[in-house]
Amino acid sequence: MENSILQLFPSGSRALWQSVAEEQASIQEIRLRAGQPIIIHRKGKELFLTDWGRLSRNPAEGHLATGRELSETLEHICHYSPYAFEEELRQGFITVAGGHRVGVAGQAVLETDGRVRTFKNISYLNIRVSHQMKGAADKILPVMYREGGLRSALIISPPGCGKTTLLRDLIRQISDGNAWGQGMTVGVVDERSELAGSFLGKPQNDMGMRTDVLDGCPKDIGMLLLLRSMSPQVIAIDELGGDGELKALGQAAACGCRILATVHGEDRRDVERRFGLEAAYWERLFEVFLVLGKEDGRCVIRQVSERGGAYG
Repeated sequence: MENSILQLFPSGSRALWQSVAEEQASIQEIRLRAGQPIIIHRKGKELFLTDWGRLSRNPAEGHLATGRELSETLEHICHYSPYAFEEELRQGFITVAGGHRVGVAGQAVLETDGRVRTFKNISYLNIRVSHQMKGAADKILPVMYREGGLRSALIISPPGCGKTTLLRDLIRQISDGNAWGQGMTVGVVDERSELAGSFLGKPQNDMGMRTDVLDGCPKDIGMLLLLRSMSPQVIAIDELGGDGELKALGQAAACGCRILATVHGEDRRDVERRFGLEAAYWERLFEVFLVLGKEDGRCVIRQVSERGGAYG
């Protein structure tokens, strides 16, 4: 039962979840909302968990989650010591063994400066089931290298199109070495524990033999820490955000690091508009641009462009 989602639920309720656990390989999310049917996202479709532990397409047959069930599930996930997870709860999620991530929502308790201190009366849980797809980056490896040397890449993707899965496998293959290039030291700043899925500081996903992971640290701070302490040849981050992160990426590039990053967007022009930065800026940081999307419900690479090449 190692890494099974069945471990996330108290023993007294596991009979209800047995069929869900058996489908774990194809499940993306489990949504529990107090007073509402339990929703299972499987293979891009929405299903409902019934009172007798089966999956149905009919919401009327869905088991209505109770506040008590949510409380008991969260207490079990926190090993009945919620104070030990207070810092993670402040961020709105807990990463558990297996790399699964449990998001929480309810009533926020604020500090005097307006920051979230913790949550109480939690009425919503979102269990994001961790999946590692080894080989996801196989098709893009040839474009990632030139004459045996790795090129910096930006992966652009709308939500839910597999950018984190692709980046995770790319890190693993670059770290271990592959047919296109020898293994490299990779520094990963995993601010929200989505890439490595670290539990108690140990990655639950295979990130490669030459990878160092800084878990739960803001990306702009973490990149500079890794540059100073771990001498990475490659820096990798998921979901590029503010100006501080762009500045840190610039410093990493100036130190000779190759950069792997993802960013939300429909295409390169969308990213340029959102950040207010022209193409020339991005091409100083990146040599390869990958645009992801969906076709017939499948995650696909819609476009590959290179520095100085046409796009859009």
